Amino acid sequence: MPSTASPAPAASRHYHIVFAHPEPRSLNGFLRDRAIAGLGEKGHVVTQSDLYAMQFKATADAEDFPSRDFADERLIYHRESGMAQASGAQLEDIATEQARLLAADAVILQFPLWWFSMPAILKGWVDRVFATGFAIGVPKEGTGQWLRYGEGLLAGRRAMLAVTTGGREAQFGARGIHGPIDDLLFPINHGILHYIGLDVVAPWVAFQTTRLTAEAADMLAADYVGRLLSIFDAAPIGYRSENGGDYDDRQVLKPDIPGGTGFAAHIARPDQR
Repeated sequence: MPSTASPAPAASRHYHIVFAHPEPRSLNGFLRDRAIAGLGEKGHVVTQSDLYAMQFKATADAEDFPSRDFADERLIYHRESGMAQASGAQLEDIATEQARLLAADAVILQFPLWWFSMPAILKGWVDRVFATGFAIGVPKEGTGQWLRYGEGLLAGRRAMLAVTTGGREAQFGARGIHGPIDDLLFPINHGILHYIGLDVVAPWVAFQTTRLTAEAADMLAADYVGRLLSIFDAAPIGYRSENGGDYDDRQVLKPDIPGGTGFAAHIARPDQR
């Protein structure tokens, strides 16, 4: 498996964009291209996984383990992925994506909001690339605990969602019909990115993106590039660490931890960090 050492701080950073939009001439494609150019002009390294262009296989199934015969044995995907990870028998596309993540200082998931979540191809990328032994099921040596929710092989790296939606910002507000945008993105930010140890910063979200003028698109792109350039200066979302003392041995918040219930309870106030 590639080295899991966190990249050393440097003036030049390595950004990796996981891009999930089927049309390169879309607004998302325009924003992606401007991001790559803008970061490059500042001397940063930018790589990308353009999932649709790659025709990335989105289904996690028995085809991921060609050396195994499941005719007489049922497939338990997470177990098989762990064995493939441990033995170096993963398919090349999975191993390549893992190596790209390990090489990066910042991981950006860029996608349009489809049905209140990420496109299926991006979810499939998570299902296959975040294998047992790489992102889940990683033991914390000598403790009986797991490296997750604030710890993991990707710890020390930044992560940010870059999301576009045709909806108006008010619709995603505290009383908006779609629900708060931070709540909608919580399963991705907390349950995927924070889970594997990444330091997650607030998402960059573009609202009401249909029928933008060229001038508005340029302004949006400049704002996106600015957010990317400032990602290492931004304070991460204060998600609580599983092994930081706030949770009991059932992984439930202890009674004396303030914050109420629901998603917000798992974000520590500044004075609690």
